[in-house]
Amino acid sequence: MSLKKLERSLSLTSAVAISIGGMLGSGIFVLPGVAAAKTGSSVWLAYLLAALCILPASLSKSELATAMPTSGGTYVYIERAFGPIFGTISGIGLWLSLLLKSSFALVGFGAYFSVLAHTDLGYTKYIALVFLTLILLLNILGVKKVGKVQVIIVSISIISLTLVTTFGLPNVDTNLLHPFLNHGKMGLISTVAFVYISYAGVTKVAAIAGEIKKPNKNLPRAMILSLLIMTVIYVFVAFVLVGNIPLENLKSDLKPIYTIAHTLGGRYIGMVAAFVGVITLLSMANSGVLASSRFPFAMSRDRLLPKNMSRLHATHLTPVVTIVLTCLVMGLVILFLNVEKIAKLASAFMVMMFILVNACVIILRETSAQWYNPPYRSPAYPFVQLFGILSGIVLLILLGLMPFLSIVAVTAFGILIYYFFGKNAMRTGVLRNYGHRPALYLFYKKRYLKEMSKKERRQLHPDNFDGKLASKAGVVVPLLGNENSPEMLVEIGAAINKKEKLQTVNITEVPNQAFLEAFLDEDPKVTSLERRISALAASRTIDLDFEAVVTHEVSNTIHELSNQTECDWLVMGWNGKAHSGILVSNPVGWLLTHIDSDFALFKDNGVRYITKVLLALRPGRKDKNFVAVADRICQFYGASLTLLQVVPENTSDETIEKMQESSVFLLRKVVSPCHVLIQKNDDSIATISNLSAGFDLLILGTPQKDNWIRVLFGTGKDRFTEKSACSVLRLTMKDD
Repeated sequence: MSLKKLERSLSLTSAVAISIGGMLGSGIFVLPGVAAAKTGSSVWLAYLLAALCILPASLSKSELATAMPTSGGTYVYIERAFGPIFGTISGIGLWLSLLLKSSFALVGFGAYFSVLAHTDLGYTKYIALVFLTLILLLNILGVKKVGKVQVIIVSISIISLTLVTTFGLPNVDTNLLHPFLNHGKMGLISTVAFVYISYAGVTKVAAIAGEIKKPNKNLPRAMILSLLIMTVIYVFVAFVLVGNIPLENLKSDLKPIYTIAHTLGGRYIGMVAAFVGVITLLSMANSGVLASSRFPFAMSRDRLLPKNMSRLHATHLTPVVTIVLTCLVMGLVILFLNVEKIAKLASAFMVMMFILVNACVIILRETSAQWYNPPYRSPAYPFVQLFGILSGIVLLILLGLMPFLSIVAVTAFGILIYYFFGKNAMRTGVLRNYGHRPALYLFYKKRYLKEMSKKERRQLHPDNFDGKLASKAGVVVPLLGNENSPEMLVEIGAAINKKEKLQTVNITEVPNQAFLEAFLDEDPKVTSLERRISALAASRTIDLDFEAVVTHEVSNTIHELSNQTECDWLVMGWNGKAHSGILVSNPVGWLLTHIDSDFALFKDNGVRYITKVLLALRPGRKDKNFVAVADRICQFYGASLTLLQVVPENTSDETIEKMQESSVFLLRKVVSPCHVLIQKNDDSIATISNLSAGFDLLILGTPQKDNWIRVLFGTGKDRFTEKSACSVLRLTMKDD
């Protein structure tokens, strides 16, 4: 029997419904009363601000999910970005946040059930434990129909809450809306952190991104639309509650939707609301157990937890060990923690996870990992992500000491678990591959770094390639698949080359979680590329060797390529990023600081025929080396060379005359047609940009670093390159 891919059958409407289903539950059926006690009638504003704080995580997770549409959600994103040690911590954190939220839902369920069963509220916890046992059995038996019923339950809940809002708004008593802030602004902000968990389910739909039609469009739309819909519901229902129920009664009420329905419509309407609360919260608790039990199960399969935790039931094929463990912890939470502590802990763990989700996007974008190419990209990057991270940190602080200590304890426990079970995991994170030493020392021990260096040195062997590398190649041209024109890049490499042989290597980078053996089959794209490069070599009479390799770490692979071939030059395509940050670097930035050969970066702006070359020298360079390379390129293309010097407006004529003489002397050995151009202008960037319109290729040296922010995050761009109208070749020479 052959395996089939998941069919992309979910429409935007279905995705929105699933996302709403992840949010609807204890956040509105239980939490508003407890939250109102913290801030007063401004509780509706707390819900609104919480939605704003969770928006960055929604956008970030949309981007991550479209880049990895068949992955396992937040746990996998964090592991790929930070590595298995953070994957272990995040897996435990996500497990705890979901089971805490489900425990919270069951406590609320007990309160609503007591209305229907006419029992004392003191039995709420015991009712919750009885139904937790039922949920345990349902999950072990793998009852599938429960999931289909959830869609109906969500619809009933939405209709009920809409009716509460419709009939409640006209009855709002303005006297009950005072005080607006009963604990000041800090009380409001701490309440924002408290109700944060209400929106946590908005990203749940990302786990099934592989089944959504047009996920690059529909996934972010589904998250934003569902977040907007639930924000409206939360805000208006919270406002109706504080406007109809005295704060003294509301602050200890675990069944506020029953109370408002009873107040507005009498006993029978209240009973209907209690029934809706029962089925909604029970459904939410059941789906929470289903989702949370899968985290330790997946971690066990990834060798981050004991192997027996991934054991499946012989008949029902459900992860029985992790289901039992999840329900056992939920039972302890229900028995020994009050509602407020459960909500605080659930929010704290979810805030921590969403901080890491925002950080994942920054790391994956800044490292420019070749496999990371999301069809959807979060807008206003990186400001949205930085806001999500900073607001998350503020919310964590305001949740109080107990949640903070719990996060510290979970982090320590995760590290301990990793030390015993996950240290032999074969995966590494992008941060470890491309992070600079300061960042690595923050997250990894010195001994680990030494072992990493040894692995890097022995990572690549000629046997990993299709054939044998040309050991005497003068130039190596790595092709990463993102070049505008691979042929043009190879031509530039041939133009620079002083030796006979040119080595081109097509490199495919895959995530560390993927096995390299799975990519060894012939790729039609690689076959096509080899054919085109071979045709170019024949037409230009270039002695060229083409190879292909699959790797987990493109930077180290390119580094090893230059070492094995003992080449003079490494020539690569380039997007214009100039710097290698202190904490995070892009692969090009990493190579600039590690490669032993000279390094040329080619930014292809679509110019196909090179007839005029502009060489713009920067202060402090060994000009003769740049002139020699520029001359070789001009000879290859039959082009002319212009040597440009840009000087300040106040430069004297005498100085310019001397500069003219020294420039002519510098060009004395140039074979190609050449001349000198000296321009007076205080704005060198604008001058070179304007002049580049009259040339086909601009040759520059390595730029100087800009401000500390660009250096820190590695996001700086070469401003000369960015403004150029023609293609740009940036040269880095080790003896320069």
